[in-house]
Amino acid sequence: MYLHVGNSKNIRIKDIVGIFDADNATVSQITRKYLSNAEKKGKVVSAKDEVPKSFVLYKENGQYTICFSQLSTSALIGRLNRLNEQDFEI
Repeated sequence: MYLHVGNSKNIRIKDIVGIFDADNATVSQITRKYLSNAEKKGKVVSAKDEVPKSFVLYKENGQYTICFSQLSTSALIGRLNRLNEQDFEI
């Protein structure tokens, strides 16, 4: 199954490491440095060119990748929960 993170960008659920709030997570200097290094290495994608509200850390082809999303963390987690509920329906 896939999580739709905005503007036709889908990420395979089993590859997701974490979903983070962009405002809260980037307060930390360590996180900002990690994101900056990932961007320099070409490991950052964006679901849209709007101001991101969240980012998803996931593994793609054995490499960690970051996808910024204009959707909030609560919206993304809500989508994940709905997908999990569908898995258990008979």
